[in-house]
Amino acid sequence: MLQFLFDTDHLTLYQHKHPPLMQRLASQHVDSVGICPITIEEIMRGRLATLGRVLSGGPHVRAYGYLVDAVEMFRQFPLVPFDVACESQFQMLRTSQLRVGTLDLKIAAIALSNRLTVLTRNRGDFGRVPGLIFEDWSV
Repeated sequence: MLQFLFDTDHLTLYQHKHPPLMQRLASQHVDSVGICPITIEEIMRGRLATLGRVLSGGPHVRAYGYLVDAVEMFRQFPLVPFDVACESQFQMLRTSQLRVGTLDLKIAAIALSNRLTVLTRNRGDFGRVPGLIFEDWSV
């Protein structure tokens, strides 16, 4: 049963096999942690930006390897969609003027709409969202 939602920072830690995160994750049911389109968007923006800068040779090949690795990583987790309920929650959060970035607000909206705990190190921004539960598995 889905309980947790990766923020992009924690998904990046997963990609790098961060020991404390991997240990916590190993103690969870296989389908208890999900990802959302926003984390995919953020990671893909980074991968595509790198490809836009790389010209040739080994760095070019590595950049495509990182892109493929990211796609493979996404397949390992249940996908929590950004649906009409999430959009409604997102618009409510936006009008609250919480001083939180748009993508973080979208992740928060998905978590709130689906009653999920966000896994993140970003206490500053996510801590401003009323009713949002978050945990840091990096420590």
